[in-house]
Amino acid sequence: ICLIEVGGTVGDIEGMPFLEAIRQMHNEEKEEDFLLVHVTLVPLDKGGEQKTKPTQHSVKELRAIGIQPDIIIGRSTKELDYNIKRKISLFCDVPLEAVVSAPDAQSIYQVPLLLEQQKITDYLMHRLNLKSDVCDMQEWRRKVNNLLHPQRDITVAIVGKYTYLKDSYISYVEAFHHCSAETGTRVNIQWIEASDMEKDEQIFFGNVDGILVPGGFGKRGTEGKINAIRYARENNIPFLGICLGFQLGVIEFCRNVLGMKDANSTEFAETNEPVIDILPEQKK
Repeated sequence: ICLIEVGGTVGDIEGMPFLEAIRQMHNEEKEEDFLLVHVTLVPLDKGGEQKTKPTQHSVKELRAIGIQPDIIIGRSTKELDYNIKRKISLFCDVPLEAVVSAPDAQSIYQVPLLLEQQKITDYLMHRLNLKSDVCDMQEWRRKVNNLLHPQRDITVAIVGKYTYLKDSYISYVEAFHHCSAETGTRVNIQWIEASDMEKDEQIFFGNVDGILVPGGFGKRGTEGKINAIRYARENNIPFLGICLGFQLGVIEFCRNVLGMKDANSTEFAETNEPVIDILPEQKK
């Protein structure tokens, strides 16, 4: 069973090999084993009216190369009006129930619920000739409700080397979203640049509930991260070090608790007390 999303680049030459592969694949598979979902933009004009012309043109382009979408998902800032759905259904030759609205959401985790409300699962199961038990979204709804309506707040400081480009730490941000969904606790992130921590760590931390020191490469900012780790230990603040952050936690403990003043990593320093060493296969 192939569920394929084609979106964004219909008509661009870069996408042609992929579209041709989809066309050939469709010819090779049975109808009940293949489904084509086309995600398309339904913009608003200055008067707030939703316009279907971009969708009509992209479907026309797909048809010109032998591809007919089975489902059209219309992305818009607001829910698609019923008449707009009917218009897309008529001019793009898909059933009305196969025109799905995907409005902007507060959280990406709302999207499955928005799709389920429009009975897209029922249509998929029918179209692909599948059978299953009744879909139970109760637990997912609980998690989304926790995300949108948290019962409490905490603040976690992330001490990183690339905080000017926060996408570098997107996996941590998403992990915090998962924690919020499970516990009903909103995690407010305090971004701290590690290099700034080398001056005076006392001025950077307010009432934080935890300190996360993530990974990184090279020597820059490592002493700042070590200062942040020492602050967490001395002030009894929960601390999580990941990859380089954990290595620096070892260095901080060796220096300030065990009295190994020259403790360091051989990755970025020559030291008489190498408590972190590069693996043999990494040395070249």
